[in-house]
Amino acid sequence: MATFYNQATLSYNGNTTTSNMTTGELVEVLSATKQALTTTYSAAGETVTFIISIVNSGTVPFTGLTITDTLGAYTYGIDTLVPLTHVKGAIQYYNNGILQPEPTVSSGSPFTISGITVPAGGNATIIYDTVVNQFAPIGTDGEITNEAVISGGGLTNSITVRADLTTAKTANLSISKSMYPTTVSENGQLTYTFLIQNTGNTAATTSDSIIVTDTFDPILNPITVTFNDTQWASPTNYTYNSTTGEFSTLDNQITVPAATYTQNPATGAWVVTPGVSKLTITGTV
Repeated sequence: MATFYNQATLSYNGNTTTSNMTTGELVEVLSATKQALTTTYSAAGETVTFIISIVNSGTVPFTGLTITDTLGAYTYGIDTLVPLTHVKGAIQYYNNGILQPEPTVSSGSPFTISGITVPAGGNATIIYDTVVNQFAPIGTDGEITNEAVISGGGLTNSITVRADLTTAKTANLSISKSMYPTTVSENGQLTYTFLIQNTGNTAATTSDSIIVTDTFDPILNPITVTFNDTQWASPTNYTYNSTTGEFSTLDNQITVPAATYTQNPATGAWVVTPGVSKLTITGTV
């Protein structure tokens, strides 16, 4: 509710007089909220879905509303970086829960959705997808502040809604395997190297129960095992069946450091350097 004032002026024969001051209250009947289906992100390429809900408590519909979304734009030096990318065609628009034809969308930054109607005593819901891109901060304290402004359509004052995203504090592991040499003679030496990479912002610790298993074919016997160039022993760190070739590390043995993140000073894009641990197994074929 907003208070407004109005006063008239009367001019005659070079004289001026004013009326009394009238006071009124303007009741704002349109309200809105914005939320993200997930409030955290961890890497570029992830999809974040936003929902804007608009409620009309008045007796007259609002038509021709426009939603302008910043996509989380922020200032970086003299530039403006946009950490979210709108997914074209991924939008749904409902009036009172009934799906409507897709509204007019202008992609870009900011992107706009126009032609929105909110029925009298009813509501409108707009659902759309975005993708986290290379300009999204991804360290442990990363955050995206995404605002949208609802305007037009007879609104006296525009409405700003906001949804905040923060980086998930988690490890994100992957593993690759290489072999040397690729051609080996009978009774020769073969080495398998496993690189465990962490692109997450949190180190993987022994409490994360990381286990590597493999079945060697051809079977290796005997074997030597190192983790990050430190000699391992069986059955303290791993188990190995020399008859079947089945290998497994034990629980609480493997750790992987967190990734490091740097922002390119020229482009503003974030670069991920994974944390890496190395498991090496050498044996006789």
